[in-house]
Amino acid sequence: MANTPPSVMTQRSDSKSAGLAASTKPSLAYLLHEFLHKLTSKHRTQRTNRQLGAVLAFVAGAVNAGGFLAVQRYTSHMTGIVSSAADDFALGNFTIALAGLLSLAAFICGAATCALLINWGRRRGMHGKYALALLLEAVLLLVFGLVGANLAAYVQLLVPAAVLLLCFIMGLQNAIVTKVSQAEIRTTHMTGVVTDLGIELGRLIYWNRDKTVSSNHFVKANRDKLFIHSTVLSLFFLGGLVGALAFKSMGFVATVPVALLLVVMAAPSIGVDIRSGK
Repeated sequence: MANTPPSVMTQRSDSKSAGLAASTKPSLAYLLHEFLHKLTSKHRTQRTNRQLGAVLAFVAGAVNAGGFLAVQRYTSHMTGIVSSAADDFALGNFTIALAGLLSLAAFICGAATCALLINWGRRRGMHGKYALALLLEAVLLLVFGLVGANLAAYVQLLVPAAVLLLCFIMGLQNAIVTKVSQAEIRTTHMTGVVTDLGIELGRLIYWNRDKTVSSNHFVKANRDKLFIHSTVLSLFFLGGLVGALAFKSMGFVATVPVALLLVVMAAPSIGVDIRSGK
């Protein structure tokens, strides 16, 4: 048998290597799984914190806007709720004032529950210690959808229950990102975000007479903060728009896609804990 020329052997080797490289190239499903896994993993980076914050800002906007159409209350705005309670007490509307204080208590309970879940998961060494709160939020959103489906039949009972449930959900979610990002990012209310955005914009447009960067009087905007706060604010608004339109067209069924999104985000990390027996 004639010997194979070296050039042919080289071509075959290159083709085999190319085929092997193509076969080992990560699939889209694998890349998506890895992204979701890192999003809620116990190993945190600034990048994954901000990605999680951005997604949850969209969720918060959707829940807050859809919730308003459902129960005529914004349930993440504790500043307004506390102020309204004070006004109602002053005007003698004690029942309404008490309802406001209960909403505040529900928000606090939601945040406290998040802290309990995260610390419990940390003590057990769970990979999905942050994912637990997301999974609970998904379940509660489905409960809200179930409550809402029967809202018309039991208005006096279910509307207050729905408001308290939404306040609990907002407290739970806001605490997730606050714990994960060390209070860098908030997702359920935009007052702090807009304030920080305004501060950085003021620094950005400030005219420095002295162009020396090392000068004590030199003012420079933190463009990184500008970007993350702008992103969170934009996604909260987009989530509110989508949530309002979805509730308007679908009713309480609109909670299902949001709950599924949270489940998909939580599933990879919780799956690791299930497989490891934690």
